Amino acid sequence: MKTLQSTLLLFLFVPLIKPAPPSQQDSRIIYDYGTDNLEETFFSQDYEDKYLDGKSTKEKETMIIVPDEKSFQLQKDESITQLPPKKENDGKYEYSIILFFKRALKKMPTCLLCVCLSGSVYCEEVDIDAVPPLPKESAYLYARFNKIKKLTAKDFADIPNLRRLDFTGNLIEDIEDGTFSKLSLLEELTLAENQLLKLPVLPPKLTLFNAKYNKIKSRGIKANAFKKLNNLSFLYLDHNALESVPLNLPESLRVIHLQFNNITSITDDTFCKANDTSYIRDRIEEIRLEGNPIILGKHPNSFICLKRLPVGSY
Repeated sequence: MKTLQSTLLLFLFVPLIKPAPPSQQDSRIIYDYGTDNLEETFFSQDYEDKYLDGKSTKEKETMIIVPDEKSFQLQKDESITQLPPKKENDGKYEYSIILFFKRALKKMPTCLLCVCLSGSVYCEEVDIDAVPPLPKESAYLYARFNKIKKLTAKDFADIPNLRRLDFTGNLIEDIEDGTFSKLSLLEELTLAENQLLKLPVLPPKLTLFNAKYNKIKSRGIKANAFKKLNNLSFLYLDHNALESVPLNLPESLRVIHLQFNNITSITDDTFCKANDTSYIRDRIEEIRLEGNPIILGKHPNSFICLKRLPVGSY
């Protein structure tokens, strides 16, 4: 009895899994274009096997017949969108789009292009070639390792609260004299690793000035460039092209770095006062002059007012 039931069930389900004749459709086309419809067809088959008991096996069989070639051609036309052929000037078009966005980024408000945090603006390594517009409340600007070539008076005209500027690692060749004239609160100015040949007029309240690793020569520093900087404590002019120590260095200086220049001479008035043997310059903690073509031992009176001898060749 059980064998008979199994045989009947086999006869009932065989038509359901009978493959379609090869002539109806190439199997490759079914895979490429008919996947979605086949899934729906097999789902319908499963649904009817479970819920449409009243229908005949023949009727169920017709529900999984693979569509004809016209149906597949229609699916192919509807489901596949042909890409337009690539034109020869597509590369130029894409480049112009990239260039447009780069220019747009440069004109963006600084806090979109850079990072702004409670008065501090960080514009490091963003490939800007000029100082971007700054929020008026900015106190600290870090624009290190960019492609800035020039600083102008307009760059900081409306930013009176700046206290620190850092332009390390740019391409700055020129700075207008009036660039820092309105920055009465500026305390630290760093212009290290640029292409400077001369120094601009510096703001009066500087405590630190760093212009090491430039191309500054002695004629590029005015005689009174540092004279009125009564708060200046740290002066870094090492690794430049200076032929002499800058004149009129302020009494406030604690650290002076002049190593690896072309300094060949020094006078009794460079650090001390030739006519005042009782004068002691007690604030200076460090003077570095190594790497210059000068023998410091030949100028003993130049250091008579110092508590420590300069670092250099004797």
